[in-house]
This record gives sequence, structure tokens and C-alpha cells, in this order.
Amino acid sequence: MQNSEILITILRFITLVLLQVLILNHINFLGYINPYVYVLFILIFPINGNKGLLIFLSFLLGITVDIFGDSGGVHAAACVFIAYIRPLILKFSFGVSYEYNMVKLNKVPPTERLVYIIAIVMIHHFILFSLEIFSFSHILLILKSTLFSGIFSTVLILCALLLFSRKS
Repeated sequence: MQNSEILITILRFITLVLLQVLILNHINFLGYINPYVYVLFILIFPINGNKGLLIFLSFLLGITVDIFGDSGGVHAAACVFIAYIRPLILKFSFGVSYEYNMVKLNKVPPTERLVYIIAIVMIHHFILFSLEIFSFSHILLILKSTLFSGIFSTVLILCALLLFSRKS
């Protein structure tokens, strides 16, 4: 990573943490719809970047949200898990393009980009709510929270990507 990329990564990290803990953690629609947009950091981390660094930064991201939200490590666990399986999801979403390192998130077809974002967000939310609720007797609540929070988070992430995408 170059110095400018490092600075941009640090700014994204700080901005997404502050957005999540100061604004989005206080949004709670109908008791079970919570947006978690900080996942965007893991989504847009450079594809050819250091995978060990991504896992470490994902842990820092999750534990920071946990500290401010007093949630006991569930965000850190979910973030580390999706950072770890991100290469598999990239290969699933983009196929051969990922294998040849030709993937640019803003230049891939919208369907592939949507599959990638939805897969990461839904897996993150399922892990998060499973660890938060931690009961098989509440599996419907876990699935309902995952579905509706995932849809809401995905819409917000897509809006953020559209809003801050560079015009080519």
C-alpha cells in the first residue's frame, strides 16, 4: 500500500466507526431492524491488499464498535469471520475475474457487485445475531433480524457506494 492508500484506509476506518457508533447504533426500527454500515470497510478493502492486515483491521473495527456499543465481542467475531471468508465470496461473486486480480468494485457488472455485497452483509448479520441472541429457540428472530437488517444495511451501503463513487 502506498501512503495515500494508507491515509484513505485510516480515514474510512475512522469515518465508518464514528458513523456507526454515533448515529446508526441509535436507529432501531420495529425492534429488530438495525443498520450496520461499518461492514463497508471490509467490502471495499483493496482486493490485492494484505489479507492478514484485513483480518487484523476487521478485528479492530469490530472491537471498536463493541466497545462503544457494549456488545461483548459479537461485532469483532462477525467482522473477523467475513474478513476470513472474503476471498471465497470474491471468487464466488466474480469468478475468473477475481482469480486474475482484474476486479474493480466500481467497474464490475451491477449483478456481480450486488451478489458480493449481499453475501458479505447477510453472512455478517447472521453471525452477529446468532452470537448476540445465542439460542436455537429464537431461530426465527435471528433469521428475521438477519433478513430485515441485512436488507436495510445493503440499501444504505449501496447508497454510500453510489454517493462516494468516483466518476470515470
